[in-house]
Amino acid sequence: MYKLNLQIGEFSKLCGVTVKTLRHYEKLGLLVPDEVDPWTGYRHYHVSQMQQMMAIRRLKEAGFSLDEIGSLLDDGSPAPGVELLRLKLQETEEQIVLLQRRRQMLQEMVDSQQNHYAMEKITIEKLPAVTVASHRAVIDSYESLGSLCVNVIGPEMARMGCRCPQPGYCFTVDHNCEYRDHDIDIEYCEQVEEVLPESDLIKFKRLPEVPMAVCAKCYGPYSKLYQHYTDTFAYIEKQGLKVIDKPRCSYVDGIWNQPDPEKWLTIVQVPVEKA
Repeated sequence: MYKLNLQIGEFSKLCGVTVKTLRHYEKLGLLVPDEVDPWTGYRHYHVSQMQQMMAIRRLKEAGFSLDEIGSLLDDGSPAPGVELLRLKLQETEEQIVLLQRRRQMLQEMVDSQQNHYAMEKITIEKLPAVTVASHRAVIDSYESLGSLCVNVIGPEMARMGCRCPQPGYCFTVDHNCEYRDHDIDIEYCEQVEEVLPESDLIKFKRLPEVPMAVCAKCYGPYSKLYQHYTDTFAYIEKQGLKVIDKPRCSYVDGIWNQPDPEKWLTIVQVPVEKA
């Protein structure tokens, strides 16, 4: 009976795989030529092996490794069973979650390069002396700061009759000695016109003038603020300045007037002096 064999180049072209790939599959034992000429070393594949090649391609595209494909072929299975397919489907779902996280991270990096989250401007300014209403608390995360201001501090200041000059000036000071993503010790301060009797939530203090502060405009949610400190402190060093007090984060646009966290504007203010 006539046996239709194809040389490796022709087989490669008809199956849509490179000769290099076929040699690799041969080395792994996935797809061994039907015949090898002992004199010339020419490899010939039988037409029936085209189906085997297509099965390998399909399994590879479905996410199976070459080792997994080799095990299936060794078992004589033309296709994986239902249980194996379900395991591969579950693995694929987990990979999708990881890829989505990676995509978000990469997008944030692109946004940062395009100054979406990055500094808009860095200046050196004087911070005037102010009287502030102060509330210090331990919060779960930076994301909960907006809710604290809107739902707790704001209503209490209104109940006490606090009057805030316009334009308003409010800021926070992070009292943690190291970075924390939870249980954050933070103090919220808002400028007021006068000192009133204190409550359990609100205290009053007079802050002296800061003759020199490096001020950097930053866009994005509060959890991204730490990324901006890198550029701010690099600028401080470049200008030959020395940090003399804890940085302030002054809030211009936030949850109270801007629903999109990516458009929140915070000004990082770092008190400095000449080194």
